[in-house]
Amino acid sequence: MMRPGRQLNGGTRGFIIPIGGAENRVQNPVILRRFVKLCGGSRAHIAVIPTASSLDDTGDLYESVFRDLGADRVSILPFKTRADCDSETYLKVLDRADGVFMTGGDQVRLAKMLSDTSAADKLRRRNAHGMHVAGTSAGASAMSAAMIAGGKSGATPRAGMVDLAPGLGFISRFVIDQHFNQRDRLGRLLTAVASIPFGAGIGLDEDTAAFIGPDDTLEVVGSGSVTIIDGLNLRHSASHSVRHDDPVGLSGVRLHILVEGNTYDLRSHTLSSGTLSARSHASCGLNARALT
Repeated sequence: MMRPGRQLNGGTRGFIIPIGGAENRVQNPVILRRFVKLCGGSRAHIAVIPTASSLDDTGDLYESVFRDLGADRVSILPFKTRADCDSETYLKVLDRADGVFMTGGDQVRLAKMLSDTSAADKLRRRNAHGMHVAGTSAGASAMSAAMIAGGKSGATPRAGMVDLAPGLGFISRFVIDQHFNQRDRLGRLLTAVASIPFGAGIGLDEDTAAFIGPDDTLEVVGSGSVTIIDGLNLRHSASHSVRHDDPVGLSGVRLHILVEGNTYDLRSHTLSSGTLSARSHASCGLNARALT
C-alpha cells in the first residue's frame, strides 16, 4: 500500500501536508489558512522548522504569516546543529505544538540535520498521535522515507536522472517531488518510482498542497495540480540495462492528475470524490519513451 507513517496504539494520526512550494502567503493564502484552522485556529500553537533554508529570516517570515492568519502562538525551532535536535527546550516545544511547518530550502540539509535524532523521533511520534505536519518545497520532499535529493528536468525518465537519499520517514511507499510542472520534473519522478520497490510518487505544483488525512485520503488544495504516479504494477524497467542518461522504458504505470477539490484514496489508489474533466484527470498505462 502507498500510505503515510503508521499510527501508534491509542492515537489518531495527524494530517501530513506536503506543499509544492511558492504557496500564496499574502493575497489568497488558502493552504496556510487551512493549516492554521486545522491546528486550532485562534488557539493554534505552530512550530516552524526553517532548517532547510540558508536565509536567517525564514523563520521570522513564517512566524509573521501564521500570526496574521490568527495562530495564537508561533515557535521557531532553528535546529542549526544536531545537538539542537536533542535539546530538551526544543523537544518540549514539540510536545506542546498543534502543528509543525517545515520551510523550503535544501531537503538534504534538513534530512541530514534531523535524521536519527530525538527531534525526528518526537516529530513522528507526535504526528502519530495527532499533531499535524506540513512542509513546503524542500520541507515536502523530506517527508518521505525515500527522498528525492536532486536530479534533472525533462519529461522522459532517464538512467541516473534522479538522486535518492533517506528522508525523515513521515510517509512510506511513495516519494514526493515539488515545483513539479513549473520545473518539468515528470521524468525524474517516474525514474524515482521505477527505482523503489512497490513505488509510487506524488508531484506537487507550486501553490498546491496534498492534505493527507488519518484515513489515508489525499485532498488537493491550491491553484495547481497534484500528479500521482502509481507504479505498483510496474511490469518493466530497463533502468539497470542502459547507460547513464539513456531513456528508460516503463510500462504498467498509472498516472493521475488531480486538481483542487479532488480526493484520492491512497489505499485503493482510486479517486474518492470530485468531478473530473478530461483535462483535469488522466489514468493510463505509460511507455516513458513516448513522453518526449
